[in-house]
Amino acid sequence: MSTDSAAAFDGSEIGHEHADVTGGWLRPAVFGAMDGLVSNLALIAGVAGGTSGRTESSAVVLAGLAGLAAGAFSMAAGEYTSVASQSEAAEHEIAKERREIVANPEAETRELASMYVEKGLDPALAAEVARQIHRDVDLAVDVHAREELGVDPGSLASPLVAAMSSFLAFAVGAFVPVLPYLLGASTLLPGLVVTLLALFACGAVVTQVTSRSWWYGGLRQLLLGGVAAALTFGFGSLVGTGLG
Repeated sequence: MSTDSAAAFDGSEIGHEHADVTGGWLRPAVFGAMDGLVSNLALIAGVAGGTSGRTESSAVVLAGLAGLAAGAFSMAAGEYTSVASQSEAAEHEIAKERREIVANPEAETRELASMYVEKGLDPALAAEVARQIHRDVDLAVDVHAREELGVDPGSLASPLVAAMSSFLAFAVGAFVPVLPYLLGASTLLPGLVVTLLALFACGAVVTQVTSRSWWYGGLRQLLLGGVAAALTFGFGSLVGTGLG
């Protein structure tokens, strides 16, 4: 490689970094926080609508804290099972690919070369690249997993990380609507305002790793939370009137 070519591939010239969008914590943390805010706000709104004028504050606090605990444990269990199943399925397919590479190295080499040809490489170059990759079984397994399965064997999501991220994020989000009541509020309004502001902030923050504008992400989450709270408040009012 010439000096000019080497300079062209000098890593020091790369002026950007990418956010980790494939890890096992980001999705469950974002989903957990949003779900905690929306679901507990909706739960509190429903209870507030159904108990208006009848020990509202104590009933809302009890419902909110119960919703926080139940939701956080449920989210953690669900995330753990979901991510564990996904990782186990990927590991099963990767093991199958390893057996094929060991048993039929020539056929797997040709298969990899054909994939590179489909991506635009010259057949002779594709064959040489595939041959060199298959010198190392572990490298061949890694490349085949990426090309055929779309997974990175070394970066499979951790079920425990996903569960803990989901649990903590949901608990924090679900605590926000309850906090004003714990500080002495006697109506839904303070909790509603604080939660909607938190939803807007979360929606805006999430856009830092997406292509959306901060105001779009914030308003979207605020609207979804507001609609959920309004619907459950109305439902709670109807049920509370019927029970009364």
